[in-house]
Amino acid sequence: MFYNFGHPGFKVSEPAPGFLVRAISGKSIMLCNVALQPYSESPLHSHASEEMGIIIEGEFDMKIGDESQLLKQGDIYCVPPDIIHGGVTRKHRTVMISVFSPPRKDYE
Repeated sequence: MFYNFGHPGFKVSEPAPGFLVRAISGKSIMLCNVALQPYSESPLHSHASEEMGIIIEGEFDMKIGDESQLLKQGDIYCVPPDIIHGGVTRKHRTVMISVFSPPRKDYE
């Protein structure tokens, strides 16, 4: 199968103000295009899925467990299952691609 981000199979949600997620799932994996407006937040949270992602555009101050780091274009992050994580953008829009396994039910 082939997809583009305009494909009707993508589910669109806004988990927080300025935080837009476009998600599509296979049987055991989910891919999300995440766009955050300037000074937007992904509130601290956890989920049963492992998450890995890459920053495509902008910067993201991310916290994973007890660690914090400013992520920039090309930086990759990995969040183990059930670990508290989240972050905030700076003065520019941030775009990232996130992958979840298993897929998150709240984005389907």
